[in-house]
Amino acid sequence: MASSRNLSRFWEWGRKIICVGRNYAEHAKELKNEVPTEPVLFLKSPSAYVREGAPVLLPYYTNNLHHEVELGVVIGKGGTNIAQSHAMDHVEGYALCLDMTARDIQDQCKKKGLPWTLAKAFDTSCPVSDFISKETIKDPHNLKIWLKVNDDLRQEGHTSSMIFSIPFLISYISRIITLEEGDLILTGTPKGVAAVGENDEMVAGIDNIITMKFQIKKQLQ
Repeated sequence: MASSRNLSRFWEWGRKIICVGRNYAEHAKELKNEVPTEPVLFLKSPSAYVREGAPVLLPYYTNNLHHEVELGVVIGKGGTNIAQSHAMDHVEGYALCLDMTARDIQDQCKKKGLPWTLAKAFDTSCPVSDFISKETIKDPHNLKIWLKVNDDLRQEGHTSSMIFSIPFLISYISRIITLEEGDLILTGTPKGVAAVGENDEMVAGIDNIITMKFQIKKQLQ
């Protein structure tokens, strides 16, 4: 699809990161959450983007930073009230993503009935890979995604296990929030989320398609 912007560098100018929580049943269960009957949505700001070569910053206010590896969907054509049958026409490509989460802060927010912003939307909370074209990923629901920390395999899951499919998510989100060119949708994480600390090295991948590597560093105050 024709674009006036460089979608292969969506992280430089995309306006929204829309995240889907609990989209893998086993992940919902490992955190003792109910399996959702409709998508759980939250947002990250564009300053959450971080690229390979720069560190993921450990926020000063958390003692329990977790990794969550996810397939990201890059929107190439905006729209609202998008039908599921046309949803994939709005997809330009994909990216491997991490949803870094201050789990202790998220737990506090849940108990108090507060939003998850402090836990999910801090700077560098969304590491992303290079852009992956639709031609490279023929079926986004038939991929293995994985993550290692210091060479120890922590997460390995299959996108076929998503509760809500990508066309459903695009249609659902677009009825609430207008999707725009360059937006990124994070589609949820499989089980195996766990803590990382200062100087830990995370390596994540999608099948044999792409890998990325990030190191954890303390945030300077």
